[in-house]
Amino acid sequence: MEQPPGGRRRGLVSSLALGQRSCEVTLDEERGLLAWRGGGENCFVPTSEIIAVEETDLNKKQHNSGKWQKMAKPHAFTVYYVKKARNHRWRCSDVTFWCVDEQLCNQWIQALKELLELQKARPKQLLVYINPYGGKRQGKRIYEQKVAPLFSLASISTDVFITERANHAKDNLFEVNINKYDGVVCVGGDGMFSEVMHGLIGRMQKDSGIDQNNPKAPLVQCNIRIGIIPAGSTDCICYSTVGISDPVTSALHIIVGDSQPLDVSSVHHNNTFLKYTVSLLGYGFYGDILKDSEKKRWMGPMRYDYSGFKTFLSHHCYEGTISFQPAKHTLGSPRDKDSCRTGCHICRQSEQQLAEQRKKCGLKHEEDEEEWKVIKGKFLAINVVNMSCACPRSPKGLSPAAHLADGSADLILVRKCSRFDFLRYLVRHTNQDDQFDFSFVDVYRVKSFQFTSKLLEDNESDVTDIGKKHFGRFCRDHPACCCNIANSTWNCDGETLDSSAIEVRVHCQLMKLFARGIEENCKEASRNQSRVEQLL
Repeated sequence: MEQPPGGRRRGLVSSLALGQRSCEVTLDEERGLLAWRGGGENCFVPTSEIIAVEETDLNKKQHNSGKWQKMAKPHAFTVYYVKKARNHRWRCSDVTFWCVDEQLCNQWIQALKELLELQKARPKQLLVYINPYGGKRQGKRIYEQKVAPLFSLASISTDVFITERANHAKDNLFEVNINKYDGVVCVGGDGMFSEVMHGLIGRMQKDSGIDQNNPKAPLVQCNIRIGIIPAGSTDCICYSTVGISDPVTSALHIIVGDSQPLDVSSVHHNNTFLKYTVSLLGYGFYGDILKDSEKKRWMGPMRYDYSGFKTFLSHHCYEGTISFQPAKHTLGSPRDKDSCRTGCHICRQSEQQLAEQRKKCGLKHEEDEEEWKVIKGKFLAINVVNMSCACPRSPKGLSPAAHLADGSADLILVRKCSRFDFLRYLVRHTNQDDQFDFSFVDVYRVKSFQFTSKLLEDNESDVTDIGKKHFGRFCRDHPACCCNIANSTWNCDGETLDSSAIEVRVHCQLMKLFARGIEENCKEASRNQSRVEQLL
């Protein structure tokens, strides 16, 4: 054991046994690594990714070899840790070290447990909401069989709440003593996450006396992290922030206490709060898909494929006026191919620049004085995304370079075009080609956005300030125009929103997730390997 000046322990180095072979085990507190070398193998684990350490009972079967028969009473401890597999998948692995000296064994256990106690970001008490009806109705089973044992291993206490109706979790979050929890976990799909998010953000604004109906109100940041255990029909948010929709992986991110800030957009109509959104706010194509699929819930997840094909064939085109404020504080652009990854420098620097801008100008002055751009036209799809919206079918998402926490959203406008061209655009979501490289597709990085449909503008003037001009008419994208198509529906994170005149504003890093963003596997592996080589 090393003893630096002052007597504070920096780590341990011991010769221990791993199975039938001897190995040198090193705990380097300064670098934050547990490493072992022996038998031609070098292994290491960051101490931040150790889940638990326990003393291990050795029975006769475990030490029945000739080597261990010579020992009167061998002692052992087991380290449970995160093992990273391909495609961002995490698993709980373990390694058991044996030694003859009981005092040495206890010394290792004590040292590792002290390090775990220093991990202050790790949750001790969690509030868990389970949606038993979402997806394939497997939420309760997934939690009990795959997640609860891991929480127990990591000594995390939980209060489990099984929802019985829509908005049950949201309503409950306004009543519970939220301050006694280190985080809230939702077991379900994107709809369940949205419900928990609305409950948490709404509770924070209520406790702080903030009027959510004021679209320009500076909202209070929510410091209680949300964990997502994917168990729904769609798990876009989990996939875009972790890199995979896997319950065990998400549970391990919660256990190690990861924290990923996330932008949230508020949606208002006539100074009335409607919804919060963190992924997709879509009008036209994606709104029509959702509206049609809601009538076919009996089909399960297959309803999205059916409704998508049906909506593509109908090829409805909608007309309206879009007004937006460009996000000048951000460092990137939607087409720079600089994807948001763990420790994203664009998110970090954009947040700092936005804070300095607000401190200098004041929120009211900033929003009133900055220019608005106005676009009018006929659109097949109007999409506003706060993240890439990646999923297994579209690994790069709707906007591959969108960032999780830079205080902006990407506004994607797909203008009227032929069915064939629109199909070409949709196919681009499934491959590596630039999906914005079409003459009928425009993309902008914005911090505020307004939309009004032609039908609503003709009937009543209820849009507050920007872009009040004459509009064209609703039509289908074919010569036989019937001009009586109803408004499209907004797809707000997988929930329908019928208002066709909305005002959207991005709130920078309003909430936090138990996640760390998508890791660059090659870069991370190279950096970690370099660290362990220095250690060993």
